[in-house]
Amino acid sequence: METNNSTKNKKSLLHSGIILSVMTLMSRIMGLIREMTKASFLGTGLYADCFTVAFMIPNLLRRLFAENAISVAFIPTFKGYLAQGDSDENKKITQEFVKSTFTLVSFLTACVVVAGILITPFLMPIFCKAPEAGGADYAAQLEYYLLERQETAVLTRIMFPYLFLISVAAFFQGILNSCNIFAPSGFTPVLFNGIVILGTYLLAPYTSNPARAMSIGVVAGGTVQALFQWPFVRKTGWKVGFTSLRKTFTNPGTRKVISLIVPTIIGMAAYQLNDVVSTSMAKYVGSGIASSLQYSLRLQELILGIFAVSIGTVILPDLSGFANQNNWKEFNNMLLQAIKIMTLISIPITVYSLITGRELISLLYKNKLFDDESVRLTLGEFRFHIAGLLFIALNRIISPAFYAQKNPKLPTIAGVISFASNILLVLILSRFMGGNGIALALSLASLVNTIFLFAFMKKMQSMELGRLVRGTLLYAVKMCILSIIAGLPCYFAHSALTGIFAGHGRLIAYGAPAGITALLFAVIGVTELVIIRDEIATSILKKFTARAKK
Repeated sequence: METNNSTKNKKSLLHSGIILSVMTLMSRIMGLIREMTKASFLGTGLYADCFTVAFMIPNLLRRLFAENAISVAFIPTFKGYLAQGDSDENKKITQEFVKSTFTLVSFLTACVVVAGILITPFLMPIFCKAPEAGGADYAAQLEYYLLERQETAVLTRIMFPYLFLISVAAFFQGILNSCNIFAPSGFTPVLFNGIVILGTYLLAPYTSNPARAMSIGVVAGGTVQALFQWPFVRKTGWKVGFTSLRKTFTNPGTRKVISLIVPTIIGMAAYQLNDVVSTSMAKYVGSGIASSLQYSLRLQELILGIFAVSIGTVILPDLSGFANQNNWKEFNNMLLQAIKIMTLISIPITVYSLITGRELISLLYKNKLFDDESVRLTLGEFRFHIAGLLFIALNRIISPAFYAQKNPKLPTIAGVISFASNILLVLILSRFMGGNGIALALSLASLVNTIFLFAFMKKMQSMELGRLVRGTLLYAVKMCILSIIAGLPCYFAHSALTGIFAGHGRLIAYGAPAGITALLFAVIGVTELVIIRDEIATSILKKFTARAKK
């Protein structure tokens, strides 16, 4: 019976992961098109840096209050209520919890938005470097600094309401995911990116600069993300509404959410502030570094988000259910399955990206203001960012295993250690490597985070540390060997292909070498997996074969 349950859970994980991965793939493609639009309109100049910093501030808070803190605190608690049965009394208590938590989310984020809009001008000196007095170009540098500071403040104020909108959307997503409904939430980022792109093209002629048009599109996109999910939430039978603040802060379930949110926010803040530190330091390293780092991260997130975010989102509700049932065997089986899927995907993609990075960046971004120098800056940083892909992916898989057991303290400590490591490494490496050093620091800090997450498993009796570590390391070594074997012929083929297609249009000159190399790499890699009869690849293949026969 246990074996059947394990097989069933693996199939469920793969099925849900595939569905959400398709949605996330569409989202990331649209996200790249959004970045291509940004590159075309803003390049890596003044307004690009202003928009990058302005979007980063509410986006940082979004990750704290919405995607991470709300999800990891709300879903385990909500699943706990659902596990208590369908009695009228339990439904009534659960409904009160839903309303109280929605009121909490709305109230807190509204307060942060208002406060953020008011204090934005006082934050600008952190991100905008003032020129040194007495320099030869002091007057010109001062004019640039004042314009940069003013424009960044304006863009930040425009986009701050996005925090409220996306927090509401994340709450809706928490309800849907707890009910094992993933598709609507997976599709909303597609709508968001589409609206940002459309808004930029439509509004750019009517605003003082394209960055403001894109900022308005961000707020409009956040609104749609929330509204789109509302009908699906209503179909679950759970009513979303407001209650009094007194009932909100006295509700036992909401108080449990708060107790989970506080340490989670601290841990996530430590992790997410890595981006703030990187962007702040980038402003001191040189012009265009901040925006080129974001272009590099966007490309990395395309790869990371398709699978890591999808699998992480899918496993949290199920892990929470297993934890509530004290079914630790299936808990560990699912966690190890997810880790292996991440390893199977991350390592080969890292090798491929190192080979074709220049073509990928040129194909996606090179246009108008995004010139050869922009490609050079972004490529150097991308190579160091992509080196940390596996560790970032594993962090997004392992952390939910702690949250599912209502233990945010340990990943919080790991996040704080990672943050401290990143600051130290950025200060050291940026001096000698510039933007490349900032990117390398983030990858190394992610490795530190992964190491500590595994180490902290020893404190959790429910987690089979030896089995998880042994399984992860052995599978990672196997994937490294297979990826290098597949990568060697692709490296030499890629060098020849770039020469053959040079001089043609952008799509052919860069797309053909990247596409043909990807096809060759995939053929060799899949052949290797079939020969060795890899268990994860076999499961995925059987899933697709079964669907094709229907």
